[in-house]
Amino acid sequence: MKRQLGWLVLGLMLATPMVGCKKKTTPKKPETRREGATSRPVARRGDTAAERLARVPDSWIKARVTETQARLGKTKAGKLLWAALEAHGGLNTWFSNGPLAFRFAYRPVKGKARDTHQVIDTWSSRARHTHTADKSLTFGWDGKVAWRMPKGKRQPIAVRFWSLTPFYFVGIPFVLSDKGIHLKLEDSIKFEGRTYHQLRVTFGSGVGDAPKDFYVAYIDTETKRIGGVRYIVSYPGFFKKGGHSPEKFMAFDGQQKVGGVTFPKAYRTFKWDGKKPGKLVTNTTLSDVAFRPKLKGSYFSVPEGAETLQGYLQPK
Repeated sequence: MKRQLGWLVLGLMLATPMVGCKKKTTPKKPETRREGATSRPVARRGDTAAERLARVPDSWIKARVTETQARLGKTKAGKLLWAALEAHGGLNTWFSNGPLAFRFAYRPVKGKARDTHQVIDTWSSRARHTHTADKSLTFGWDGKVAWRMPKGKRQPIAVRFWSLTPFYFVGIPFVLSDKGIHLKLEDSIKFEGRTYHQLRVTFGSGVGDAPKDFYVAYIDTETKRIGGVRYIVSYPGFFKKGGHSPEKFMAFDGQQKVGGVTFPKAYRTFKWDGKKPGKLVTNTTLSDVAFRPKLKGSYFSVPEGAETLQGYLQPK
């Protein structure tokens, strides 16, 4: 999934706050990117870097929400996405809750499972994972580089690719509201007895690791909630000559409400035959969902003794 680096991935790019200035300043409005965010929360007087919360100030959140609503309100496709954001709890709630923790157990019908507990900084798209089966193995993305622990020990996951990939699906529709994303409304479609608007999502040049990725979000015509998404993976670590994976469709199943935000309980991924979902290829469960508003920003820093990784794939 692209997400990201892995089959998908996106992140937010914000302005770096000024720390320790006596003169009152107004922080720049944050911009959004799919990966590589470098911003940090504004420091309070007397705080050390390790003490700052990952949750950003309310003024930043308000500015971001106001800008997004104005931008999306200019087109029919944008207005539909805004309705989906509201149906899932609202962008203000999403950011105000702070970092998001969850377990994403991705189990292909054929092949090895990818099962990690992870915590994501929803504001600047930093990530930290712990393998469910072996808690001694951790990895993540600090906004600039991927890392893994223990140093030198290969992990059963492409670290950079997977650091933000699950989040990109779990975070739909919120992650689709970033700047640098282009929206196009397509004809409605039916799936398992319900009718959905199709919202095609593409990315500006240079946005994230895989700007050639695309998604088609299925937005329920009645509830405005997300019922599924089609996507491709064009992550350059896997497709070095500009290629991409075959298109797939991921159905969003069930509902769970945490901190005022509605998430799926599970996902089913199918091959896409050009007109409809085909063979089932993966079952995924989403559990242990919780927000961590008091988590320190340093939690997402590269841990002491970790190995930082260069390039798109981890060394063998």
